[in-house]
Amino acid sequence: MIFDKFYELFANDLGIDLGTSNTLVYVKGQGIILSEPSVVAIHARTGRVLAIGKEAKRMVGKTPGDIIATRPMKDGVISDFETVEKMIRYFMQKVHNRRTLLKPRVVIGIPSGITEVERRAVKEAVMQAGARDNLLIQEALASAIGADLPIQEPAGNMIVDIGGGTTEIAVISLGGMVLSNSIRVGGDEFNEAVVQFLRKRYNLVIGEQTAETVKITIGSAFPFKGEKRSKMEIKGRDALTGLPKGIVLDAPEIRKAIQDPLNQVIEAVKATLEKTPPELASDICDRGIVLSGGGSLLRGLDLLISKMTNVPAILSENPLTSVVMGTKKFLDELEFVNKSAYKLLLSDDSFFYLSE
Repeated sequence: MIFDKFYELFANDLGIDLGTSNTLVYVKGQGIILSEPSVVAIHARTGRVLAIGKEAKRMVGKTPGDIIATRPMKDGVISDFETVEKMIRYFMQKVHNRRTLLKPRVVIGIPSGITEVERRAVKEAVMQAGARDNLLIQEALASAIGADLPIQEPAGNMIVDIGGGTTEIAVISLGGMVLSNSIRVGGDEFNEAVVQFLRKRYNLVIGEQTAETVKITIGSAFPFKGEKRSKMEIKGRDALTGLPKGIVLDAPEIRKAIQDPLNQVIEAVKATLEKTPPELASDICDRGIVLSGGGSLLRGLDLLISKMTNVPAILSENPLTSVVMGTKKFLDELEFVNKSAYKLLLSDDSFFYLSE
C-alpha cells in the first residue's frame, strides 16, 4: 500500500494517442506536452534510427537511398514492431520526468477493429519501451470521453473519429459501447486518392506531403461558396517525360478525387445508424453525430454527413486532441479504483471504461 502511494506521488503516468499519422502524449499533472508525427528515419544498411517525429517527417520523400523515412503504424496498428517500440521509447523518454527512476503507468488508445495479435503487440511495445504497466482503451470511447459527451447518461451518443489510418464509429450509452464500427480508411486514404487522381488525370507524380497540403488547402467534402476561385498551384514530376511539371487545380477537382474514401466513411456511418436500437437512434437525432480526429477537419465533412444521414453532424471542440484527453480523464479515474479491481483490469485484454 505504501509503495502504491509512492508510485502515485512520483511516477508521471502517461496517456498516449498512438496514431497512424501523429502521436500525442499527455503527462499527468502537466497536460499534453508532445504532439509529433509517427515517423521514423532509419539507416537502411545498419538499421540505426537517425530521427524520430518532426525531424523524421521532414525527410519523407527527400532521403538518399541509404536512409528510409517510414511510418511504422499502418491503419492504426503496428506494421513494424521493432521500429514502433523504438518510437514509443523515444517519445516516453522525451516527456517522462528523468529525475525519477520510477516507470510510468500508461493508458493508450487503439482502434476497436484490431486483432488479438495486434492488441498484444501494442501492449508489448509499450512495456518494452519502459512502462510499469499499461491499459488499452478504444479510440472511439476515448474520443467521446475527451469530447465531454455525456456518455454516462441513459441516452444514445454517437462519435465518429476520423484519424490518419482508421475511422472509428461508436454508439455509446450508460458508459458502454452499444455498437462500434472500425474501417481502415482515414486521412491517409484521402491523401493517396489525391496522388492517384493527379497521376491519372494529369500524369503528375507528387509525394504524400504535397498531397496532404493540397487536401488541407483546397480539399472539401461538400460544395462551398467561391470554391471555383479556390485554386492552388501544384508542382511535381511529369510521369511521361520525367521532367518537373506544375499545374493549377481548383477545389471541385480535389473533392472529386477524394470521393471514394469519403463514400466509404459515409457508408460506415449509415451502416452503424441502421443497426442502432430505435430509442438510441432517436437520441442521436436530437443530439447529433459528433465528429473528431484530424480527418474531421476536412471542409464541409459535417455538412456531407448531415445530408447523407439526415442527422445533424457537429465538429467537436478540439478534434485533434479528443483521444489523448480521453486517456487523461481515464488516468484520473484510476485513482478511485481499488487495487484488486485495478489488477483485474490489467489481466483482462478487453477494452473498458470506468464509471464514477
